[in-house]
Amino acid sequence: MILESTSYPGTTDELLLPHFQAEGLRLDEDFYLAFSPERVDPGSSFPLRKIPKVIGGCTRGSALAAYEFYAGLVDVVHTVSNARAAETVKLLENTFRLVNIGLINEFAVLCNHLGIDSTEVITAAATKPFGFLPFFPGPGAGGHCIPLDPLYLNWKAKQQGVVSRFIELADDINTKMPAYVVDLVDRALNDDSKSVRDARILVVGVAYKNNVADTRQSPAIAIIDRLRYRGAIISYHDPLVPVLDFDLDGWPEWRPRREVAPERRTLHILSQSFPPRRRRCDMLRSIALDPTTLESADCVLILSKHDDVDYGAIGQHARVVIDTRDALSTDMRANARARIVHL
Repeated sequence: MILESTSYPGTTDELLLPHFQAEGLRLDEDFYLAFSPERVDPGSSFPLRKIPKVIGGCTRGSALAAYEFYAGLVDVVHTVSNARAAETVKLLENTFRLVNIGLINEFAVLCNHLGIDSTEVITAAATKPFGFLPFFPGPGAGGHCIPLDPLYLNWKAKQQGVVSRFIELADDINTKMPAYVVDLVDRALNDDSKSVRDARILVVGVAYKNNVADTRQSPAIAIIDRLRYRGAIISYHDPLVPVLDFDLDGWPEWRPRREVAPERRTLHILSQSFPPRRRRCDMLRSIALDPTTLESADCVLILSKHDDVDYGAIGQHARVVIDTRDALSTDMRANARARIVHL
């Protein structure tokens, strides 16, 4: 038995092992049990066989069995001392990304206020051959891993009386990025003497990541929700997501809040009233990206950068472009007719 799904440290030993033993199965006699984190990178062409596998067994025998299994599938297998260590490896990998995404998003906001091109600075810093790993800003952290998995580690740490301040800070920064992007749209429209209310906003790219069709925890959903709440007329184009069918229950602003009632010291869930412009579930369909569509939009908002999108045409036919993914190259920006606002 090998668990690959990301979970908190101790899942394999504390949850799975007792379950199998309760069925009368004996570890290392009737079954082996190990953990090996999945490391697939959506949208990447990196060969699976070239991605090293990390394994940790509940016993040495289970580790050896898992090693023999994976050795036939991938070129490199790295064994750690136990399943808990292997579970924590995956959480460290995703926490590393969450924290660095939070850092670079905060850096981009700072550069925006200073009138500096953050991408230019990051690209220049990346010329250093050691001690620097480039991350680039975006509208937030999306997907089913980066925004969620580090919180497993934080939850487990709190059980031991430890607060992971970096994790909580990075999560807070990334969660607030959709609101910052909406503010960029608001300011860009104000410069044209327009308001968000009744503005025609075309969103380009709703997937959480470039060149994938996955919209789970995509910042685009939170941004679209916030813009429509303020009265904007939203349409979108994404060649990989023909239908955007989302449920807003997973987003922090929709979760029931637990607070202590002042009149009694018990927890209760506050009742929520939902404004008429916001709907808990909704559906949008991708529209064609052509000169007419671009010219009729008051603002084009790029939230994902897919290879199959003509960003040069966006620069030529749109009025205002909010580029949160550095989708328009330096040459495209230089030759664009549109006013470009860079994250």
